[in-house]
Amino acid sequence: MNAKNQRPGTASGGATYRSAAYTSLLPWQVRERRFAPTGFGRRGLNPDDVYAFLDRVAVDMAAVYAALAESRRETVRIKAGLRRWQTDQARARNERDQAR
Repeated sequence: MNAKNQRPGTASGGATYRSAAYTSLLPWQVRERRFAPTGFGRRGLNPDDVYAFLDRVAVDMAAVYAALAESRRETVRIKAGLRRWQTDQARARNERDQAR
């Protein structure tokens, strides 16, 4: 990634903080995004606009990946709890059957 795209203070994986007024990008916003052309005598798009947009997309992607990781951790925790419960139920059933 180009150093110009990186946020200050996040190169080491630090948290990104944003205001409550910030709204996450939606897929249709990414698809429909258009950039202004550069100034007279240049070709292409305004690099500052593109980099700002890429930074915003990167922040939203980081939030999605963080939520996905949290969801996976929760899934592992729930599965482990279910396995413990099933093991306890099987032991209790075996003890009841042996007591008869």
